[in-house]
Amino acid sequence: MVRANGAVSLRELARVVQTSEVTVRRDVRALEAEGLLDRRHGGAVLPGGFTRESGFPQKSHLATAEKTAIADVAAGLVEEGEAVVVGAGTTTQELARRLARVPGLTVVTNSLLVAQALAHANRVEVVMTGGTLRGSNYALVGSGAEQSLQGLRVSRAFLSGSGLTAERGLSTSNMLSASVDRALVQAAAEVVVLADHSKLGTDTMFQTVPTDVITRLVTDEPPSREDRSAIELQALADQGVQITVAGVGQQAPAPGQGAAAAGPGPGRPEGPGPAGRPPRRDMPLPGPRRTHPPTAPGGPGLRGPVSLSDQQIGGRVADLAPRRR
Repeated sequence: MVRANGAVSLRELARVVQTSEVTVRRDVRALEAEGLLDRRHGGAVLPGGFTRESGFPQKSHLATAEKTAIADVAAGLVEEGEAVVVGAGTTTQELARRLARVPGLTVVTNSLLVAQALAHANRVEVVMTGGTLRGSNYALVGSGAEQSLQGLRVSRAFLSGSGLTAERGLSTSNMLSASVDRALVQAAAEVVVLADHSKLGTDTMFQTVPTDVITRLVTDEPPSREDRSAIELQALADQGVQITVAGVGQQAPAPGQGAAAAGPGPGRPEGPGPAGRPPRRDMPLPGPRRTHPPTAPGGPGLRGPVSLSDQQIGGRVADLAPRRR
């Protein structure tokens, strides 16, 4: 499976071979010792993971349930009439399918897959960047794509990537893709990263979004006993990233309701919300986020300290960190 797909999650391996994740993890460790694959948090990849990148056909079959749950929650962050940028990737493609139901939305993207998902949404305006087509992920890259984003300003950027660590932030294996993603980030007041648990703790060659620029991470629940993924999530939260964990296999949200309606609020228990919105769990932030200068003139403002009440620290929280204006 790893040779065919380039990467596979422990959860998927356990399902296919009909055994426990503990057994799969032990077998993967033995295969790594023989040099047949590299372990990653929540999965395994072929050796040479820093530069290796799977193409769209392989990625589209990986962690499908997780990507669906992540896209469901991310769609609930978008409000009617907003303007957002959406980067390339199979997770962002899933998000685009749900954004088709948000009226008055403007989506700027360099992804042909995202544009295709929104092509028949008569209430959504789609703006494509220029650039050169990169066939492996159907994305427009190069100087044409980057120049078309100059002077653009939107409320949020939704991005995915090949790996995410607290130390370096979001990264990818391709230099051209990384450069365009940085331009997308410059255009947005907030940056939302969509990454399933298998990407947590994975570091690849080119940094796209530093940790202190990421506003929110939407991910799925790491498998049981996957301590390193949980440690990575906590490290990201310690640096001020809002962590939203999507429930896999839950009901779809009602897009266009906005971030405040997308999940449980302070003092309310987790669980399905009204109008079929999926349950989500937001990790509390332990302290103030470190501040940093804006990335460009007119860029996002500084995020100040966050005060946590005892009730919030108990775990029933919604959006703890203030938005960047």
